[in-house]
Amino acid sequence: MSIDILQAILIGVVYYLGFNGTPWLTNLGATIANRPLIAGTMVGFILGDPVTGCIIGAAINLPYLAYISAGGTVPMDPGLAGTVGTALAMAAGASPQVAVSLAVPIGLLGTILFTLRMTVDIAFVHMADRAAEEGNWKKVIFFNVVPPQLFLAFICIVPVALGVYFGADLMTNFIAMLSGTPLHVLTVIGGVLPALGIAMNLRAILNKYILLFFLIGFIFQVYLHLPIITISVLGFIIAVLYTELSVKAGVN
Repeated sequence: MSIDILQAILIGVVYYLGFNGTPWLTNLGATIANRPLIAGTMVGFILGDPVTGCIIGAAINLPYLAYISAGGTVPMDPGLAGTVGTALAMAAGASPQVAVSLAVPIGLLGTILFTLRMTVDIAFVHMADRAAEEGNWKKVIFFNVVPPQLFLAFICIVPVALGVYFGADLMTNFIAMLSGTPLHVLTVIGGVLPALGIAMNLRAILNKYILLFFLIGFIFQVYLHLPIITISVLGFIIAVLYTELSVKAGVN
């Protein structure tokens, strides 16, 4: 699959919309478009195959299940892994397991963009401070919104667009060269990485109050063979009821 320049730019826009600090999807949650599952599906729509994009994005999402950014640090960038990883994997016709192996190192590169953005934005903060000292609130709003977003759009869209546009053919040739044992190794590694994300998530929920709900879901899937969508809906209903009862118990 080839990626044309318009598709490459749109994929860059997907990454920009999911970058932490963009205001356009705030009502949907700051990290929704940043998740590889969502970003991969959006990339799939752009490339004309949303189902494959969703499958690859879901696979890439697994290692990032326990992802958290604390104290202003970003150890990895799931949004970059989801957008670029899905695009290059779809272009190369790679399996979801191989896509995970390729996407995780890409996600580490996102820390560079985050550091660059935070460093340059300091200049805009000082401009806003000077405007505040002058009592010019229009300039304060301007320097807090317009220049930072233009710069962020530039460092997000341009590198990603160039990467997926020029990297699609390279990735296709790379996957072809790895056919055989090297590709099998990548597939095995890609199968292990999601297990790491799940294990980290399980570590966070291993307490007597939350583990019970996990065991209920496990029983539903393994022994009752319920579809994962059905289990998700049941889990949502149980969560709402549990929250409502907990709030009422606390009030009374």
